[in-house]
Amino acid sequence: MSGSSLRVGVDVGGTFTDVVLRDDATGQWWVHKLPTSTHDPAEAILRGVLSVTAAAGREASGLGTLLHGTTVATNMLIERDGSRVGVVTTEGFGDVLHIARKKRPLNFSSYLDVPWQSDPIARRGLREEVRERIDTRTGSVLEALDEDGVRAAGRRLREQGVQAVAVCFLASFANPEHERRARELLEDELPGVFVTTSTECTPLYREYERFNTAAVNAYVGPRTGTYLDKLTEAVAAEGIRAGVRLMSSGGGTISAEVAARQPVQLLMSGPAAGVIAGRRTGQDIGRPNVITLDVGGTSTDIGVVPGGDLRYKHLLDTRICGEALMVSMLDVETIGAGGGSIASVKQAGGSSVLSVGPRSAGAYPGPACYGRGGAEPTASDAMAVLGWLRPETFAGGTMQLDVEAARRAVATLGFDEVQTAAAGIVTVLVNAMASATRILSERKGLDPRDYALVAQGGAGPAFGCAVAEALGADCVLVPAHPGLASAFGLLGSDLRYEVQATVWQRSGDADLPVLASALAELEARASASLAADHVPDELRAIERSADVRYAGQGYELRVPAPDGEVDAAWLDGLAKAFHLRHQQTYGRSFPEQEVQVVNVCVVGVGKVAAGPQPVSAEAHRPARPPGVTRHAGAEVEPSAVPDQQRTPAPATTTDATWWVGGSAVTLPTAVHHRDALRPGDLITGPALVEQMDSTVVVPPGFAGPVHPDGTLELRLSPGRTVQKGERA
Repeated sequence: MSGSSLRVGVDVGGTFTDVVLRDDATGQWWVHKLPTSTHDPAEAILRGVLSVTAAAGREASGLGTLLHGTTVATNMLIERDGSRVGVVTTEGFGDVLHIARKKRPLNFSSYLDVPWQSDPIARRGLREEVRERIDTRTGSVLEALDEDGVRAAGRRLREQGVQAVAVCFLASFANPEHERRARELLEDELPGVFVTTSTECTPLYREYERFNTAAVNAYVGPRTGTYLDKLTEAVAAEGIRAGVRLMSSGGGTISAEVAARQPVQLLMSGPAAGVIAGRRTGQDIGRPNVITLDVGGTSTDIGVVPGGDLRYKHLLDTRICGEALMVSMLDVETIGAGGGSIASVKQAGGSSVLSVGPRSAGAYPGPACYGRGGAEPTASDAMAVLGWLRPETFAGGTMQLDVEAARRAVATLGFDEVQTAAAGIVTVLVNAMASATRILSERKGLDPRDYALVAQGGAGPAFGCAVAEALGADCVLVPAHPGLASAFGLLGSDLRYEVQATVWQRSGDADLPVLASALAELEARASASLAADHVPDELRAIERSADVRYAGQGYELRVPAPDGEVDAAWLDGLAKAFHLRHQQTYGRSFPEQEVQVVNVCVVGVGKVAAGPQPVSAEAHRPARPPGVTRHAGAEVEPSAVPDQQRTPAPATTTDATWWVGGSAVTLPTAVHHRDALRPGDLITGPALVEQMDSTVVVPPGFAGPVHPDGTLELRLSPGRTVQKGERA
């Protein structure tokens, strides 16, 4: 970690690249947004970094940290255009990836199309078996590795033209030496081919999930590595000595070197950064309970943060594009609902049903209102028809919307009134977002009425109030730059290096020295990673956790593990934490039952600055180059709304359509410019708040003030507030 106070976060999306520069020493920050260079994302990254540092009057060479969120690995998995992958595994286990688990999405269907069988990451003809065997309990060698067999397998895979190989041995979690040696032999036989092992990706038992994680790592590895190499070289060529760090799916950042070896950690990079940003928005105004609603062009990412604590998916609940992945991942629900989601009318049971998404118009041709040739009706077209998106100010005036094209597209749905069709599109998406949010909250024992909804992403502020009303959420928080939330989240993320091991210890006869030794080894490895990143001792932290279950259960729950010496009291404290988590998760616990510690985990944390949040919009400098803004001021926490609140004069008024009393009603609507708002300003719906990166839609009945940090807080009027025990 560099001693420079300048940090920059860059999030690359399918349409735009977002850049945020922060000077921790002064509290100043600058933002920039530019089109993504889809042919080479590194090109836009570099242009964005150079533009924002120039706007700040700084030299790019003075950057201390460059943090990056990327969808490169995710897109490969979604589009199924990764590398040709071979697998080398234990004799007799070549079909583990095909057999998977007995659990299926539709257990009794004779025609079920199972993704990992119909379109496997590694095809059966590219799976090689070799003789070797490790004892799963002791880690001792039962049968030596057939090194000649490994070399022969490598030669056959080379003839098949593989670009990456995953080494997956049955009991390598107990002893990884055979995998390490096989990797050495394969790298010798296959020069230039990406070779990974299952234990470097996730050294835990459960062979299917571990094998598949390694296979996916190999699938996305070569191209991700090439991309990162090109990016780091381009950054270095500009004299930027900071290097590059990547946002991982687990909500922390890792070095480019680690990311290149384990790109499977990057699959939820952007959504994780968005949750980090939403958590900070809530903390800065004293609201630790938040739900993040991050809506982009093609998808919506939803996260729930209770009490400011990040929640993680269970390792066996982690699936991306149908692939089971045993990697640390924030608990984020993603649905195919965004500004580009395409609407259609389908026939079901003799009735016509309006459907929206998951198919998207993408960036090109995009929604019809973009004027790029799109003709199908989308959510953005609906918002243009409703008057929520205005042609002259959309995207800060950089894009002229074609409202008539939007009306023609929405009219194809066949409704009597085009405004009714547009309102219907928005309503369908709102219901989809609310349903996904309930999966993460109500179904896990959390009441959304106790939470503030943080609306972010380019389209999040357009849907936030309606989703909050559907959920009965306490209020809606819109940060100063919602469309750049993930870039802000990058700068608020700690370094995180996670290491874990399977230990198999029961509380009744636990071998405490074995547990202590396993934790000590993991802590040493985590500390070494932090030392390699030059993290000062005072900024380091070690977090312990364990995967625990009742003896005889098939699945575990991850719980925090106590600090200090591993003794009987330590084990008792861990068991009590598990009983509590089991009670919270399943509504019951069994304190009299013996527990089993299956895995132990250690996370080495390198603390960073608290993260960028503006304090006053007074520092906005519109005279900066296009797309670049600047804010300054000392941070305060929490942000308190001034006692004297005032209603600002709107920049203009417009006619917009709202869904009121079960029908579409056109009302005079105030239009405000976000840059002109000041702390204490009170926004009352119906209103639109326009800014460069988003439009905040404030329906009738919602109102709220601007906080000193620039956050807009919106609530339903008292007469419409949903009471506890009632459904919105």
